Amino acid sequence: PVAILAQGIASQGSQKAMKISGWCASPRYLRAGFGSFFHSEALAGALPLKQNSPQKPPYGLVTELVSGSPFTVPRHSNRYAWQYRVRPSVSHSPKKYVPIAHSTFTNQASLDFTPEQYRFRPMDQKAGVDFIDGIAMVAVNGHAAANDGAAAGVYAFDSSMGERRRVLRNQDADMIVMPQEGTIRVRTEFGDLEVEQQEFALVPRGVVFQVDSVSGTPCKGYVLENFGSQFVIPDLGPIGISSGLAHPRHFLAPEARFEDSSQPHEMVCKLSGQLFSGEVKHSPFDVVAWYGNLVPVKYDVRNFMAINTVTYDHPDPSIGVVLSSYTPVPGAANIDFVVFPPRYVASENTFRPPWYHRNVMSEFMGLVRGGYDAKVGFVPGASSIHNQFTPHGPDGDSLDAGVACDTSRPERYQNTLAFMWESNKVWRPTQFALEHLKDADYIDCWDNVKSTFDAGAVPGPEPYPFNPDGHQPASR
Repeated sequence: PVAILAQGIASQGSQKAMKISGWCASPRYLRAGFGSFFHSEALAGALPLKQNSPQKPPYGLVTELVSGSPFTVPRHSNRYAWQYRVRPSVSHSPKKYVPIAHSTFTNQASLDFTPEQYRFRPMDQKAGVDFIDGIAMVAVNGHAAANDGAAAGVYAFDSSMGERRRVLRNQDADMIVMPQEGTIRVRTEFGDLEVEQQEFALVPRGVVFQVDSVSGTPCKGYVLENFGSQFVIPDLGPIGISSGLAHPRHFLAPEARFEDSSQPHEMVCKLSGQLFSGEVKHSPFDVVAWYGNLVPVKYDVRNFMAINTVTYDHPDPSIGVVLSSYTPVPGAANIDFVVFPPRYVASENTFRPPWYHRNVMSEFMGLVRGGYDAKVGFVPGASSIHNQFTPHGPDGDSLDAGVACDTSRPERYQNTLAFMWESNKVWRPTQFALEHLKDADYIDCWDNVKSTFDAGAVPGPEPYPFNPDGHQPASR
């Protein structure tokens, strides 16, 4: 085990940190990094080190490749993983698939759609349902069969998939699962990820997984299906190379864990927007060892290094991008995953909340905890849609607070976490969201935005917004 750990391989039997030549070989450090090549084995020696597909793999295992990118893409874009399993995944295929009619886990947008501003209330807790049955998509764009676009929604469940021996393989999308209430365990072919509020899990498309409640209590949160290109960490440009935004080292991959079980499981698959179900004879969680960079990861948003102005004006929300799914058009993302975490706001002589705006990109927004500085009535678990060039911005109360704020003092935003899934495609609400979650009074939040225009109030010389000599604005 010492030799294996020294080669960067996490062994399940080596839970305690081991001292090797003066460095700590704890597995939690060996499995950190976004897009990195990880190695993990649940039995010592199960992972071949010198070739990918030996004629006779250790322990009588079988070899399987999971390729997440075309074979001829540039090498820096390669995503794949080699698995060493008790049985190949084809042995975990149902003899017959039966279509599932799911009214809320759907990629069908409603035809009842306008350019209005949309806000949706939190979904009520559902009783007696698991993660799959508890998913309700709120908005959709693009098309899964074309590998383009996304679906954004919420989930609420109180029953674990593990208890029902139920698993999900989403062949359409990479999935983000972000808890808003309750800690979840995302069990995958590659191992387990425990994910709490202010964290999220990213499961690559085609990977079998299940979602359970860690404590057995009800769980709620947000979910995203990314049909487009795989997520990457955005380039930092002038920010530099060492720090800023989401650091690759804070993305954690699981440790190999397997079971050799002959208990039947229900396999739920999603392909081309349709759900199918069938029984398999064995547990699909039988990967004893693996290596590669196409692996599930989790990220703790509390590790996000927020960038902000220390002089004046409100920067664009792109300073909060954690992950991006790019399109062939530079800068036009299929999905930009943006977070608004706790941070200092120090801009002087500046309206600190987001300005009023109309964007070419379309926004799906959610709130994990606390409040949001531009909307008094936006509560945790709620979501909103502001599509391309649809006007939006602070409500009247937030406008008044932003104008009255003493900007000579920095302000610490705390106990909050909002996020945005921004897309170059229009978000279309689902019928369920419109019928059961829509806040029909959302537009009223701008009724108390009052005009303060005074044509007789002729301004004096415009000062510099940030006076290097003190808080009083300096004249030009």
